[in-house]
Amino acid sequence: MKKELEEILQLIHEKKFTEVREKIINFNPVNIAELIEDLELSETILIFRMLPKDLAADVFNYISNESQGKIISSITSNELQYIMDELFFDDMIDLLEEMPSKVVKEILKYSNVEERKLINEFLNYPEYSAGSLMTIEYVDLKKNMTVMQAIEHIKATGVNKETIYTCYVIDEKRKLEGIISLRNLILSDYDLKVGDIMEKDIVYVNTHQDQEEVANAFKKYDLIAVPVVDMEDRLTGIITIDDIVDVIDQENTEDFQKMAAISPSEKEYLDTGVWTLAKNRLMWLVILMVSATFTGNIIKKFEDVLQSVVLLTAFIPMLMDTGGNAGSQSATLVIRSIALGEIQGKDTLRVIWKELRVSLIVGVCLSSINFLRIYFLEKVPFYISLTVCITLFCTVVLAKVVGAILPMLAKKLKLDPAIMASPLITTVVDAASLMIYFSVARFLLGI
Repeated sequence: MKKELEEILQLIHEKKFTEVREKIINFNPVNIAELIEDLELSETILIFRMLPKDLAADVFNYISNESQGKIISSITSNELQYIMDELFFDDMIDLLEEMPSKVVKEILKYSNVEERKLINEFLNYPEYSAGSLMTIEYVDLKKNMTVMQAIEHIKATGVNKETIYTCYVIDEKRKLEGIISLRNLILSDYDLKVGDIMEKDIVYVNTHQDQEEVANAFKKYDLIAVPVVDMEDRLTGIITIDDIVDVIDQENTEDFQKMAAISPSEKEYLDTGVWTLAKNRLMWLVILMVSATFTGNIIKKFEDVLQSVVLLTAFIPMLMDTGGNAGSQSATLVIRSIALGEIQGKDTLRVIWKELRVSLIVGVCLSSINFLRIYFLEKVPFYISLTVCITLFCTVVLAKVVGAILPMLAKKLKLDPAIMASPLITTVVDAASLMIYFSVARFLLGI
């Protein structure tokens, strides 16, 4: 496919647009979107207008928000109206949330009064909630319908729905009563009532539920779509798996950024300005830099120890680095397990006990290896070697336990566990390891 895309680009640069159209209309919309993202605006608009209308609408859905805005500003009113008509409702909401007000006004020109009312309602849901993710394009049925009537209803109304594989059974007040799959409808006797074969044990989410909780429900129950209800259990919309894949990607990216002490950003790296990147990183770096003064104060406090045995200084980087790495390992595993729902608040003691046992094993192994290295190979005096290795053992145990406790503590306090990640753990463990190091040195070396 990469080779074919390169051929298309070459044809575009050679202005052979007839050949471009013949080749490109057989491509997947995702690949076409990837192709036109790298073109100049004039070439993007030209290629976009070459596409059949249905294909153009599909391609529009896969390009970046920035490119969408440029296309909207450059195409005709008729072309824009067709695209808006072809977009699924939830995709239109996503588009409106990201576009400048000028572009939003242009888009809203092509929606009727009822659509505008729905759009405003959706835009008022809290950001990152189930309500902001859902679509209204689903198939609803009544329980007194026969299977034959239900199938006819799906044929009549399902053409423009986002999914018809799962249908939702509601009463006169739109309260959700059950769900039924298209598979069950097709395989059932046509004279049976929908209410007799529908599933009443329903997994659903609330409009104000956080998107991360919705993603967990999809993973837990292996869903392809989930109904969304309001406070009175009325069916408001559905969320489909394609939207949840985006949410999972977004949440994972946010966690990685927090674990690296970077303020989360939704923009792609290359689309984010230098000043924005600097601002997102600076705050945490300042906090960690200031907190690192504790480490400096500890070294000043034990300055007499360092002056007496200067060789102790050579092992400080190794002790601090090993402690930080050990803590990061534990924190990463615990944070990931919390995110996947494998660990709950009630499991705190079990997690600490497990990490404590792991740390004892790891600490003994690292200390033993290190003792053999520095005493026998580097010929460091026995008591200094012993001081370093005792400190290393204590540091590893402390780091792994702290790396497990901090994310669990964040969970208890209803904070994001990712903020209790590597940089914060490293700062805590560094200070503690230096205290242990100099205290053990004073005791063993008699300083």
